[in-house]
Amino acid sequence: MGLRIFTYPSDKGEKFLQKLINRAEEFPEKIEKEVKKIGKEVLKKGDRALKEFTKKFDGVLIEDFKVSEEEIEKAYEEVSEELLEAIRYGIERIRSFHEKGKPESWFEWKDGIFRGQVVRAVERAGLYIPGGKGGETPLISTVLMTAVPAKIAGVEKVVMVSPPRKEGGLHPALLVAGKEAGVDEIYKVGGPWSIFALAYGTESIPKVDVICGPGNIYVTVAKKLVSAFTGIDIIAGPSEVLIVADESADPEFVVWDLFAQAEHDPMSLPLLITTSEELAKEVKELAEKLVKEVPRKEIVESALFKKGGIFVVEDIEKAIELANLIAPEHLELMVKEPVEALGLVKNAGAVFLGSYTPEAMGDYIAGPNHVLPTMGFARFCSSLSVDKFLKKVNFLKYSEEALLKDAEKVMLLAEKENLFCHAEAVRVRVKKLK
Repeated sequence: MGLRIFTYPSDKGEKFLQKLINRAEEFPEKIEKEVKKIGKEVLKKGDRALKEFTKKFDGVLIEDFKVSEEEIEKAYEEVSEELLEAIRYGIERIRSFHEKGKPESWFEWKDGIFRGQVVRAVERAGLYIPGGKGGETPLISTVLMTAVPAKIAGVEKVVMVSPPRKEGGLHPALLVAGKEAGVDEIYKVGGPWSIFALAYGTESIPKVDVICGPGNIYVTVAKKLVSAFTGIDIIAGPSEVLIVADESADPEFVVWDLFAQAEHDPMSLPLLITTSEELAKEVKELAEKLVKEVPRKEIVESALFKKGGIFVVEDIEKAIELANLIAPEHLELMVKEPVEALGLVKNAGAVFLGSYTPEAMGDYIAGPNHVLPTMGFARFCSSLSVDKFLKKVNFLKYSEEALLKDAEKVMLLAEKENLFCHAEAVRVRVKKLK
């Protein structure tokens, strides 16, 4: 088995493309049932259920979920100055990017009508941070990408949850990242039960208005289930990268960027669309050679050879036409004129321009958020931003003169909809004024 190459258009190429376009999948019914049971237990038993699930699945007995200030102070002693500097640098970059996207309240007074929109932050936000293998591979960047926009929005209380390590605590780097990014409370609990705890509230963990952050399929299903009554960021699937490249692209750059996405998960989607048949062959040969050397060889191979592939097309316009149909999470434009090509892009979670802008830069400190739509949802969904933590409240005030001016039209529309009381609510005021 190797990296597949498809000429497009062709029957095989069209078949693979259609599979990619329709890649969004329903969650297995068995998993949904299991997660629903967990949710019912959390709703019924609160903290007791959290302790039972944490002991059963994480192998840790937690008596007090909340991380103390002493634990955070100790964490600073265990984190190097270099890492602390990188965290602070990343926070500043992410903050400077997201501050520019914060919407403002507005109002206008015109023709006797005072109207507008007040922007308000949600009161509480919950952040889910995966623990990695036994809590030893902390997703520091996810803390920054979720907490910083929440604090910019003005959220009063930002709460973070993450699965505990075997010894019962959280990785020091996660605690430091949370503190530096402005997280108000941190809890040693993870898994789908922590999502239900954030949605329902327990004796220890506060009920929140919005839950953000990636997780495994069980966590994702839990987010889906609570989304009927709690805000969530997105329903995310396996990570994706699509590279559009012409003959100017360096095959080694292309291969390592495909690998970088493939190493996340065997279900990750690494794709290349190129106008150069020669580049396609070079990438295939190099990928099949270098994959033998990577630490997560089995994972990368599975994603690359079972899920991924290469399209060879006639020109950049066709390449981006396919990219728009696929609507990838990450889109890299390794072409001679990447900024010009950007003008053709309609559907992508984030776009990386030029050969010296690997997707990995966006994962950490560049500024744009790395919580992005997958499974083709970039057709209608955006990255995590300050907006997710905000509400927009419309307001309206009519003067007497303005009411008289608009009344007949409102009453006419209401009566056409057979809503007598709507019309009468306006009519009684008109009678008073006349």
